[in-house]
Amino acid sequence: MPHITLPDSVPGIRSLVIYRPETGKYLYELVQILLRGESSLHAADRELIAAYVSYLNNCDFCYQSHAAAARCLYEEQQHLVDEVLKDLGSAPVSPKLKALLAIAGKVQKLGKEVKPEDIEKARTAGAGDRDIHDTVLIAATFCMFNRYVDGLATTTPEQLSDYIAMGERMSNIGYVLPNQTT
Repeated sequence: MPHITLPDSVPGIRSLVIYRPETGKYLYELVQILLRGESSLHAADRELIAAYVSYLNNCDFCYQSHAAAARCLYEEQQHLVDEVLKDLGSAPVSPKLKALLAIAGKVQKLGKEVKPEDIEKARTAGAGDRDIHDTVLIAATFCMFNRYVDGLATTTPEQLSDYIAMGERMSNIGYVLPNQTT
């Protein structure tokens, strides 16, 4: 049960955006830029970074919804999402993405955990400054979102089908403000 009064039928961060639209507007704009805006990283990879950090933070709502969006965006390669979450080291993703996910995992623990050798490994694998910047910002942003969602105990759907629908919506239309009357 949420710690504050939120719309009953609206899960996760969407309920918080309805509760406080004047702040939610900017959170949605930020996530739209990070996950769907212009980037050298594919949208599926950015969703996977968000899902990975959320998984490490044990934030079920964010992990499940962004994993679902990544699966939609990866299309026939959707199995990569579960393989990364199961074991990043053996997952069949590119060395570049693996190095960026490792950086995201360090940001999830503490930003200062990211060391020059982590950056060098990512650069050697083909990551540029923008890739590294966006990875760190996505990871840091999702740490905040995870704490926001879980800190107020928002509703978390238990049915996988709910997340599949969310993933399809996010992969198709991106991050738009929820209907304020919902």
